[in-house]
Amino acid sequence: MGMFDIFKSREQERISTYEGFWNWFLTEEKSFFKVLSKGENVERDFCEHLSPKLKELREGFFFLAGMLDDKTAELIISADGRLRNIPYVEELIESAPKLGNWKFTGLKPASDIQNTSIRMSGYEYHADNMWFYAIKHERYPDEIDIVITHDDFNQEDKVNLESGVHIFLDNYLGELNFAVSIDRISLISPSDAEKELIPISKLKDYLIWREKEFVEKYEATYYDSENDSYSALKGNMKDSGNSFFATINNNLLEWDAKPSHPWVMEIDFTFEGPNGMPDERTYKLLDVFEDELTSILKDSDGFLNVGRETGDNHRRIYFACKDFRKATKVIERIMEKYEEGLKGDFMIYKDKYWLSFRKFMA
Repeated sequence: MGMFDIFKSREQERISTYEGFWNWFLTEEKSFFKVLSKGENVERDFCEHLSPKLKELREGFFFLAGMLDDKTAELIISADGRLRNIPYVEELIESAPKLGNWKFTGLKPASDIQNTSIRMSGYEYHADNMWFYAIKHERYPDEIDIVITHDDFNQEDKVNLESGVHIFLDNYLGELNFAVSIDRISLISPSDAEKELIPISKLKDYLIWREKEFVEKYEATYYDSENDSYSALKGNMKDSGNSFFATINNNLLEWDAKPSHPWVMEIDFTFEGPNGMPDERTYKLLDVFEDELTSILKDSDGFLNVGRETGDNHRRIYFACKDFRKATKVIERIMEKYEEGLKGDFMIYKDKYWLSFRKFMA
């Protein structure tokens, strides 16, 4: 399948709903199909029309397009590996119309290892020149730490090689699996390998096996924080000297099933106030926001409020989550509701053993 890989965006009329996007697409699909089937002026007559419409719908939507066969065009919508966009890509594709001559795919699919080969910055990446092994950590047994080697490894060009490895794995494993199945990945010279090297073609099966083990171990694991105790911490910021205050769930940090909630959501609000602390109005609004968020993201549904810290003109709220999709959609909706009074952003990342909370642990 010949694919046109486009990561562009331009400004045009606003499209703000999935229905609006697909209604627009239906008015253009016949001409789009003709452009892709002929393979001529694809940039001008297809990409430059589709790109701005996707951007209007949501920043960070990208696409691939090409012909599956003589009668079927395929449009793949990609989140470019960004977790916070993945749920929306999936929703967009779920709402797509059924068209006989089009296939709509959410996130780049996995590919057969024999059909996965890329050339980038003077290097080739394929099944015959890449290898891996997994590192097992006694303290973190559920961590998936993958070491990759490349036969043409060059320390001086390691950054380019790492980019190529990531793109190769994104194509081989599929966009979703690459984004969520590996906790840590590193690239080394084959001569520095500390374990027997395994052909990269076996990586997919290894990850499936590890995921199956993980699900069996933790799928039914939830936590009830109703009777937990909390500690109030106070200190001074290293750089500014301003005070900071934190309220942390002590019992939760001692829990031995942390990997069951592997996604950490960190919400960060910024504000102006004396000595880096919020004024009374902002304090109250921050508390109202957190109360509403906690009322929706409940323990029983797999969302744990770990705690919060305030200081140096920031309020950070921390959650540990079973699922990043619902957390993403809920936090975006509530932050939009409070955007007039609170300015902030959030990030979600994988941290099975909550190592980002070590600063709160005794």
